[in-house]
Amino acid sequence: MHTALVVLTDESTDERLLDAAKRYATGTDTELLVCRFIDRKEYQSDARNEARDGKQVQTIEMIEEEAEEEATAAADRAFADADVSYTAIGAAGELPKKIIEVADERDCGHVFVSGRKRSPTGKALFGDIAQAVLLRFDGPVTVTTN
Repeated sequence: MHTALVVLTDESTDERLLDAAKRYATGTDTELLVCRFIDRKEYQSDARNEARDGKQVQTIEMIEEEAEEEATAAADRAFADADVSYTAIGAAGELPKKIIEVADERDCGHVFVSGRKRSPTGKALFGDIAQAVLLRFDGPVTVTTN
């Protein structure tokens, strides 16, 4: 059985991305690895805000556990009506590098990722996770846009 990585980063596009992955998995007998990724910049910013407000700062393990819960909930909703085999995990790190690491570690042969609709200039100036994954992953990549 093959494995495909479903990259969850933005809730507004997760439903469409999960639907595309579900259709693919159903037709190809592929197991899905549904992963909610938290970008390093995002959790560092949250940690600074928590520390400034006198709150307990979450560890990477806590952040990844919370992300796994979000991935599980999203996958449960998306795959409730389908016979899709999946595992949900959470991961935190520098994106897109962390996405490629997880795909390689879990021997994924396909990646599903959401991208933003931007002009080529906008992508060059501001970067795009989907574009970076498309260029760096050694296998098929399915990109949905919001």
